Amino acid sequence: MGSQAGEFRVSRQTWQFTRDVRLVSSATAVGPKEGEGPLGTYFDKVYDDMYAGQDCWEDAERQLMEDAVQLALDKAGLTEQDVDVIIAGDLLNQNITTNFTAEQLVIPLMGMYGACSTSMLTLANAAALVNAGYVNRAIAACSSHNATAERQYRYPTEYGGQKPPSAQWTVTGAGAGLVGIGGNGPRITYATIGKVVDMGVKDPFDMGSAMAPAAVSTLQTHFTDTGRTPRDYDLIVTGDLASVGYPIVKEWMQREGYDMEGVYNDCGLMVYSPEQEVFAGGSGCASSAVVTYGYIVDQLNKGLLKKVLVCATGALLSPVSYQQGNSIPCIAHAVALEGGEA
Repeated sequence: MGSQAGEFRVSRQTWQFTRDVRLVSSATAVGPKEGEGPLGTYFDKVYDDMYAGQDCWEDAERQLMEDAVQLALDKAGLTEQDVDVIIAGDLLNQNITTNFTAEQLVIPLMGMYGACSTSMLTLANAAALVNAGYVNRAIAACSSHNATAERQYRYPTEYGGQKPPSAQWTVTGAGAGLVGIGGNGPRITYATIGKVVDMGVKDPFDMGSAMAPAAVSTLQTHFTDTGRTPRDYDLIVTGDLASVGYPIVKEWMQREGYDMEGVYNDCGLMVYSPEQEVFAGGSGCASSAVVTYGYIVDQLNKGLLKKVLVCATGALLSPVSYQQGNSIPCIAHAVALEGGEA
């Protein structure tokens, strides 16, 4: 290759992809509530029930991830044998959805966990491996399911436990992006890797307040490292801060001198309509994944968007940690995508 690491490294946290790294294809699979939302027409596969034809919710989530990966391959006219590695993650203990999916696909696996930031964590690493020449093609994927997440982190759906308005609705879905060199898909130009930020929030029903400071940290770092401003982007989205965390980020960034008015949105607010009963909005790995690999990629490919910054947010709690009274450490990872024209 002849390239030096310094060509890729902007700073300790930001990487620039100097080769023509692209999202060759992408695909999404979602549940019924997501299909009924305002972005429903942008999703490749919509199931009409939460079980996705399976016997349990965990198997349904696995089906969603398998669908997203296979559809991304089909769009590119490729098979599993054409992909060097799948970099994927989910919210369940030991990344079990990812592990079973990779077993079925028979693709070398790098499992990653970043909670709800996993969509951009996996995409950043896929782009880095392709840019460095370690792999020719990589798949980045993640998934979440409302019922599996509730069973693991809070109360099973059947329990009927009451939730406060600050709670969020875990998105049922999966997204996958096929990363390679060249083609007509959106270019992947930068990735900014976040630091863990913990502001002492302990309420697992208020993820928006907990994750907002991590988003601010990563966004500020991205703009400082790249020399870009919010006005360099047509759209900046956070992962799943929803109606609680979104205004916190917007106001905080404004105080720091970054005006994101008119270009900033949150995937947790985009995926559902106000009429849907989702409390403060969407959350989960699939929140940013299905919006990015569905709607955003579509708009980039059509030239309706030129530059997009996706800052996926994640709460790094476990069922045990918050039961023991620990606060919630959070993180955010950002990836810059630019229009797919050659």
